[in-house]
Amino acid sequence: MTAPTTGGADQEQLSQRAARQFVTTLYGALRAVRLYPIENATVQKALAELMAASDRVTALDGVTEINRGGEFLFVNGARLRLGVDNYAALAYLLGQFRAAGIGGFRCNERPESREWVVLLSALVQPPPARDEGDGWQTFARVIEQGGVTRIGVLQPNDDAAADEEPDIREKARRTYLRSLDVSREMMTATRLGRTPNLKRVKRAVQGIVDQLLLDEQSMIGLTTLRDFDEYTFVHSVNVCIFSVALGRRLGFGKTQLFDLGMAALLHDIGKSRVPNEVLNKAGGLTDEERQIVGGHTWQGVLVLFGIPVVSERPYRGMVTCFEHHLKIDSSGYPRILRDRRMSLFSRIVAVADGYDAATSARVYQDRPWSPADVLRGMRENPRLGFDPLVVKAFIALTGVFPVGTLVTLDTLELALVYAAHPDPANLARPVVRLLTDGQGNFLADAPAFDLSTTDATGAYLRTIIRTEDPDRYGIRIGDYFV
Repeated sequence: MTAPTTGGADQEQLSQRAARQFVTTLYGALRAVRLYPIENATVQKALAELMAASDRVTALDGVTEINRGGEFLFVNGARLRLGVDNYAALAYLLGQFRAAGIGGFRCNERPESREWVVLLSALVQPPPARDEGDGWQTFARVIEQGGVTRIGVLQPNDDAAADEEPDIREKARRTYLRSLDVSREMMTATRLGRTPNLKRVKRAVQGIVDQLLLDEQSMIGLTTLRDFDEYTFVHSVNVCIFSVALGRRLGFGKTQLFDLGMAALLHDIGKSRVPNEVLNKAGGLTDEERQIVGGHTWQGVLVLFGIPVVSERPYRGMVTCFEHHLKIDSSGYPRILRDRRMSLFSRIVAVADGYDAATSARVYQDRPWSPADVLRGMRENPRLGFDPLVVKAFIALTGVFPVGTLVTLDTLELALVYAAHPDPANLARPVVRLLTDGQGNFLADAPAFDLSTTDATGAYLRTIIRTEDPDRYGIRIGDYFV
């Protein structure tokens, strides 16, 4: 097929849109193949959508080729940027390509449905390579033996993006994407009975620490990205980011921040030993199921204790796994038989974990609390059991209205909290982005505004009067942070 003749800018825009759709449908097809038999209607529907998306890419560019370079995905040579609608797909595909030892694949002709099935099945469960560095050749042989002739395997090329120097926000996106990939890999390996790759976990945590020291605002903003099906992985990364940022506010040094970040990223690793049908149950849990879920605390300790090299076992991570659902008065779970004082790491992670969980949509919580309401509950309800001093420090980090809170101003404008005010005296007056004017008309550029700004008489120009539900206005918070 030949590409149609259109204007250059229009052609590029169409190609980018088609490439994003192709990546999203490829991700959906892989998940369908992983979960259901090939003849299942869900798999067949996903295959049809994937083939249609590939046809659209080929019709525009003359070919369909996807490959990875470093931490990026390229479709027909164009790099895909991380976005709220594709970050889960990008992270998953990067992880599967890496696990298979391949750079990607190229459709030499229009593949048949049977060939897509062989490719997808091999990507879901990559064949073991005989020798290090032989992954792509092994993968190519496997799909060739499956009768695939119209899809060619590409060698990995990690230098593809080396000539592009990312800006500071792009570095934050890359760090977040890499950490999500590591979190998924860690939980998947543990669920399959394998030892998690601590070297990759350590590199991910070090990246989060470095990026938070460089650009705290962008990293905290990325915690507003939500993906329902990826909750466990996203939650672990978000808790790590919040914990490290909070540790920084508490005066931790870089080594302490790294140790805290490790404990935070590993805090829920015990959930890998909880059956998916219990972990993702939509209705209420039975007493027995509640005990199984609660057991993820001590199960996490066993996972980390099972690391064969004694010197590499993250002992602070073990303590945090065990303690992060305890309350400050030693109630909560798991039940303890003698008095103990929660470690500072556990008290920090407990606050970060509670905040992110309450503000996220899950199978049993489709209407999450607003960030401001969650902070209010943490501050005013002692029965929740959080350390009041840590909560106070967390509010100093996020402000009274945390990043991602949708608010109405006294001018009747809708605004989105974009960053906490750097002056502790202005915790209730964050930096916002103005989404609408006073008549409710959405603004194209969403300009930033500091709510501590006053006029000549010292009166504030704008003030928050209430928080709002983003779903009521059809607003996706994450769109403003990617």
